[in-house]
Amino acid sequence: MANMLALAVLSALVERPMHPYEMATILRERGKDDDMEIKWGSLYTVVRNLAKHGLIEPAEVGRDGRRPERTVYRITTIGHDELVDWVRELIAMPGPEHPRFRAGLSVLSVLHPGNATALLRERLARLDDGVIAARAALEQYGREVPRLFLVESEYDLAIRVAEAAWVRSLLAEIDLGTYPGLDAWRAFHEENP
Repeated sequence: MANMLALAVLSALVERPMHPYEMATILRERGKDDDMEIKWGSLYTVVRNLAKHGLIEPAEVGRDGRRPERTVYRITTIGHDELVDWVRELIAMPGPEHPRFRAGLSVLSVLHPGNATALLRERLARLDDGVIAARAALEQYGREVPRLFLVESEYDLAIRVAEAAWVRSLLAEIDLGTYPGLDAWRAFHEENP
């Protein structure tokens, strides 16, 4: 399974049976769309597919007055086992991830080095601001929420800190003129404005 919304649904249903609307509400409240790519418009399709494959099942079907019928779902034993296996794989097995910054770096050569460094400095300033804000948020939430439920925020902070350090070192190489091929990069843009 690769659909992160399915992962989120299964993880929500571990707590208790829910209607899909309630699942979406809880997942949004917990910021799951910050943790994983979620396409909210496909929630009901994902729920139907999980039920079709026996990972979740109706716990109850009810109706309030003239409202449409509502199905409350619960996770099945098979679904719980699949969820645990899926999380094990996500935690243990590094896999390809495609961040937007990496895509931009892969075509950095289309920018003049001067423009590239200005944009990298802008990114670095935003990263530094983000690090400060993330540290403050972690400190605040850490007083109220068990660390287990903040571990993804700690990871995000570590990635931002590492990225900022890497951007600083790249900028230093360009500023000092020690970046390999810098003269050719600069010359190309001066010859092809």
